[in-house]
Amino acid sequence: MVVAYNVENLVDADGVTQFEDYQPAKYSRAHCLTKLQNISKVVAQFEDGRGPDVILFEEIETDFTPAKTPPDYDAILKRYAGLTIEEMLGPKFNPEIADLPAEALLVKAFVDRGLTGYHVISAENIKTAESTHPLAQKCVVFTRFPVKQVRSHPTLDARAILEVQVEVDGAPLYLFANHWKSGAGDPETEKIRVANAKTLRTRLDEILRADPNADIVLGGDFNSQYNQKQRYPKMKVTGINDILGSQGNELAIRGAARDLYNLWYELPPAQRGSDTFKEEWGTLMQIIVSRGLYDFRGVQYVDGSFGVAKFPDLNMEPDGTPRRWSFDGPAGSGFSDHFPVFAKFITVPDGRTDRYLSLRNASVDRGGPPPDTKIDYAKLDLEKTAVTAAQVPAGAGIRSPAYLGKIFRVEGRVGRGSRLVVDYLGDTYDVWSFDEALRTKLRAANKAGAMLRFYGELSQYKDRWQFIIRDASWVK
Repeated sequence: MVVAYNVENLVDADGVTQFEDYQPAKYSRAHCLTKLQNISKVVAQFEDGRGPDVILFEEIETDFTPAKTPPDYDAILKRYAGLTIEEMLGPKFNPEIADLPAEALLVKAFVDRGLTGYHVISAENIKTAESTHPLAQKCVVFTRFPVKQVRSHPTLDARAILEVQVEVDGAPLYLFANHWKSGAGDPETEKIRVANAKTLRTRLDEILRADPNADIVLGGDFNSQYNQKQRYPKMKVTGINDILGSQGNELAIRGAARDLYNLWYELPPAQRGSDTFKEEWGTLMQIIVSRGLYDFRGVQYVDGSFGVAKFPDLNMEPDGTPRRWSFDGPAGSGFSDHFPVFAKFITVPDGRTDRYLSLRNASVDRGGPPPDTKIDYAKLDLEKTAVTAAQVPAGAGIRSPAYLGKIFRVEGRVGRGSRLVVDYLGDTYDVWSFDEALRTKLRAANKAGAMLRFYGELSQYKDRWQFIIRDASWVK
């Protein structure tokens, strides 16, 4: 199994970072520990607790206090075998532990949870001469397979693309971890993603010229929709579709013209989503495969195995969206603003590149208007998912990380002031909706002292607690 996972800024514990939000005043060792443990919990959901054999990580912090020599992860694990990650970031914390990069802390947290046997490969902190931004993050690959070759490919204003060649049952498999320039819907940043795509496409062409049926997996956060050109028609040239050549006709990769297939097309359109932005689903996390993964030589894709790793009561909110990281509380909470995506692969002994996997329902991209990406909050079973006042322990209140993101059945009186606020369980909360018309209607219809009844998602914005009404149907 291969998993691609953007962990939303896994920052180490040395207090030296380029992110303002992750300075020591806000991001403590306890916060770091929570992030490590929560990533481990998600990874442990795969393969009956063993974890996938390949993980392509994005948003792991670049180490700004590197040692003179590259980290020896096996030696680090051996050195701290007698301590837990909780002890390392707690009572046993010292300057040596502070000096460890984030991925070293993560592999230690994995071992503590029984996720063992991983080789850790970190991208070099390199960029092109034309790049204008510092590289605060990097791609990292965890794999149990023997590593034969590693290369980091600098690309314009984005994290270096990490290439790792591994050997799977004697067969070579190329892995590429990507984290392209952000801003999927912005035509200006698309120019940078075009450059990122050219970096990757150039290397792919080198490999495929030598072996047209090479086994290649491209994964990570491409900061592009799988159907970028279709979803944003004003973009005349897109990195993911036009330059890289990612596409949705599954049988087409058997021919000479198209050599990549995007696994998002394995799912029905309504299930295509790994992240959210402005009340819409996005597909920034992707796994793309080469034609060689459909033949009968070496590694082969398991037809229909692609999926989105969303786990109720873990990394998924009651409304079905990702449970994002939150700094709130002494140790923080949450997981990531992206769901991981995954796919399964096997090895085949035939050694034949002239024979292809028989597909049950081959995907065909017929073009046309893009699928609806709006999050349908009206379809939620609110009676089943919502927390009621009776379920909150007496006197406990709900202003805590444990309740963030949960949907509440709210009945309370409207307070005074220019904002729409409601009194609930002894505290005052803003009432907000991203639908401006709904906000205006609620404000006009509910004067101070009126009883307001609705379903609301508990959230925080600029230190103010609020309930978000996601859909007009949530007002009862």
